[in-house]
Amino acid sequence: MFNIILVNPRIPQNTGSIGRMCYNAGFKLHIIKPTIFELSQKAVRRAGLDYWSKLEPQIWENLEEFLKENLIQKKRFFFATTKSKRPYFEAEFQSGDFLFFGSESFGLPKELMELNPNNAITIPMKSYGRSLNLATSVGIIAYEALRQNFCNFKV
Repeated sequence: MFNIILVNPRIPQNTGSIGRMCYNAGFKLHIIKPTIFELSQKAVRRAGLDYWSKLEPQIWENLEEFLKENLIQKKRFFFATTKSKRPYFEAEFQSGDFLFFGSESFGLPKELMELNPNNAITIPMKSYGRSLNLATSVGIIAYEALRQNFCNFKV
């Protein structure tokens, strides 16, 4: 239904939690390397996801490889970032959209977000907060996209 794209994730526990959410919601998980942890089933299982093989994540060697295959869809790219003023709940999501999330340490590359700057979205929070946990952020935005398209969701 939706594509969740993790660009250079750094914490295996977050990736495991996001993978579990994607599996249960019927979303496609894309992981763009490099990562600083092993993407083997054993490493992910340690992160709490014992059905990684059922998830069938798409692993990309780098951002260029991903874009070569998917750039045609750039109008449906949405970028979660703290550098936007547009709240995620103002976005109008459609089934098949690509929801991008950056690494826990660095966020998304500016060059990537420039592909569709009008689709940079943020999760509102107090000014004294820096950011939310990556798995939490993915869950918030992904389930808003699902809420907007629930009529297409098959249980």
